[in-house]
Amino acid sequence: MKDVQELSKNYMKIDAAAERWEVTPRRVQALCAAGRINGAVRFGRDWMIPKDAVRPVDGRTKEGKKPELLNQPLPRKTPFLYMSDLYSVPGSADEAVEALSDNREAQVLFEAEVSYSRGNIDRVYNSANYLLHKHSGFYAIISAGMLLALCAIWRGDLVMWRQAKQHIAEAPAKDDNDRDIMALAITAVDSMLYDVSNFPEWFKMGNFEPLHKDALPAAKVYYAKYLYAAAYAVATKQMGVEGVQGLSLMAMVPFTLEPMISQAKADNSIISEIYLRMTCATVYRLSGNEENAVRHLDRAIALAIPDRLFGLLAEYWRVLDTLLESRLSAVDVEVCQAVKALSRIYNAGWSKLGSVVLGRQIATTLTQKERDVAKLAAFGMSNAQIAEKLHMSLSVVKQAIRTTSEKSGMSRDEFAYIL
Repeated sequence: MKDVQELSKNYMKIDAAAERWEVTPRRVQALCAAGRINGAVRFGRDWMIPKDAVRPVDGRTKEGKKPELLNQPLPRKTPFLYMSDLYSVPGSADEAVEALSDNREAQVLFEAEVSYSRGNIDRVYNSANYLLHKHSGFYAIISAGMLLALCAIWRGDLVMWRQAKQHIAEAPAKDDNDRDIMALAITAVDSMLYDVSNFPEWFKMGNFEPLHKDALPAAKVYYAKYLYAAAYAVATKQMGVEGVQGLSLMAMVPFTLEPMISQAKADNSIISEIYLRMTCATVYRLSGNEENAVRHLDRAIALAIPDRLFGLLAEYWRVLDTLLESRLSAVDVEVCQAVKALSRIYNAGWSKLGSVVLGRQIATTLTQKERDVAKLAAFGMSNAQIAEKLHMSLSVVKQAIRTTSEKSGMSRDEFAYIL
């Protein structure tokens, strides 16, 4: 009690600061989260602000546009600002963008990342090119290159994809730590198409020590994707691990992801938590654990809806299909339709680009039933096991296998390469 009383002598709450500075409480909260109020400290769920704190300069004003206030370094050393604690409250993405108004590069980058999360790819493309052509700092260029790669996926553009990787490779690295994060960024781009063959060995071990602490939320997201892709490769016999076969490795992945999700929640990293939960839901579903898949999926949806982060959800439509549709419909039918529309664009681009980059055909004309059957066949299940799991007759399963082979031109043993 004494500590609280002492704190109140020298600090004020957000409402008091908002009234003094003539701004909204949400604006003050965003400024605190962005680290722009000197001496502000988090006390429980609230922020406490020094009574003598000065209101940060608004970069949109004449004063804020002075040369000495421009071209400042990013407020966090990470490939993705929006995975940091700069965005920590659902529904506050636009306020977080506004809070960066005194740092043009940071604001452009953060706004581009939010736009990507919403599926506004044209805006992302323009912002990424602005940062790249402005010869921004190391982390801004890495981030812009990765955003450009994401645009390439949505558009199915191979030239853009290669340009994005080149921009990342040419970022002005100053030391070994920079070069480590550059290597991780390039392979993270590859992982967007489930190619995890080139991840650094230290990263495959779950060793994040070469990275700055600000980059850890993003690193965990890509590590989750690496684990999922590796488990999928083992299950479909594209990669061999001694003593491991079928879905056994897939079933173990949540033991790593669950603690990461708890940490993302504790760190108030909304975007990281969404990605980790969506990946974990995918793993649980493929492992046959529908209950836990729904648990994570529902939480991810609840975090995404306040800021309409439908682009993130659309990325997972391909792997979560009917489950994602049913959970979204239960919350809001219009939201479900919006995500579904974005998923069609994403999946078309992803399939087109993946077919070229990976040198294998990715089926785009399979029905949902055919895809479900083909996926389980790729995992090595027999027709009888597939029929039991999907509650289908044996004849329906056999027909789906035949149709998939006809549409793709590949045998049952090759189904993993078309999904």
